[in-house]
Amino acid sequence: MILTVTLNPTLDKFYWVDDLPLSLDRPEEAILIRSSRSLTSAGGKGINVSTFLACHGVETVALGFLAGHTGQIILQDLLARGVTANFVWMPGENRTNITVIAKGREFHPLLIHEEGPPVSEEAMAIFLRKYERMLGRAEYVVLGGSLPPGCSSDCYRTLVQRAHRAGLRVIVHAGGEALVQAVAEGPFLVKPDVREELRLGDLPVRSVEEIVRAGQQVVKQGGQACLISHHITGDILVTRDGVWELEAPVPLTALKNLVGADDALVGGLLVALSRGEGLLEAVRYGMAAALATAEVEEKLCLDAGAIDREFGHVTMREWGKR
Repeated sequence: MILTVTLNPTLDKFYWVDDLPLSLDRPEEAILIRSSRSLTSAGGKGINVSTFLACHGVETVALGFLAGHTGQIILQDLLARGVTANFVWMPGENRTNITVIAKGREFHPLLIHEEGPPVSEEAMAIFLRKYERMLGRAEYVVLGGSLPPGCSSDCYRTLVQRAHRAGLRVIVHAGGEALVQAVAEGPFLVKPDVREELRLGDLPVRSVEEIVRAGQQVVKQGGQACLISHHITGDILVTRDGVWELEAPVPLTALKNLVGADDALVGGLLVALSRGEGLLEAVRYGMAAALATAEVEEKLCLDAGAIDREFGHVTMREWGKR
């Protein structure tokens, strides 16, 4: 079983529009943008990974915090997709994240993310008791997404420590200071979220050389592997054994929705690992899942046949060797 943790779940709302105004600095009191289509689904990185896993036949349990009417919608969506949910309910209202996708600029969406409800000490204590109980049933733990107000920046570090005491492998799929502190505990794999800032700790990750340097720093600190996206259709894997570049010749015009691609990558990787494949092949399969996801309007591609077709397009070579 794969346990996912989403401390700050969201209801993801997608709007497709023909175009966006070039400037918001207009004399009118309001700017009206009409959407040709919309889509809503439960979200947050861990939840997306659980949704992907459940739809591909891998047992998974999703943990985190739910609140209010939005939390009820998130829960119903998860249950409808076959995810086992074990959340802590608390006062307030879960956040709603909005993505606006303009025609012809699908690879460059506009994102509006809410902060999320605050987590009390009492709610966190209940969560930790649930987490400890679930560790006894899990094989992998995925810690995904941003921290809500009330959670300290060492929260993921604490969760990694407890999972390691239970002998589990941990994937940290997050960003910012929470990720930096978790890296110190040497998780199995780190998938940094660098959407807000192209940095991993105090190191930039703009170029291939900078990504490799940041990944090697993660491994030096104890992490077993670090996987960082490069441009839109490339990834770089840094492990204790070497550095690998993954690429796929997919034109930007084929991309329709990038929001769930990174989460599909982690989900695909775990599907392959659960089948007994090694890390390198698992990362290749994960990248194929990410590409297949980016090529559909829905947040996640759940079509195993489409992922298998993309798998043949993903190349992997050791860094520095042609």
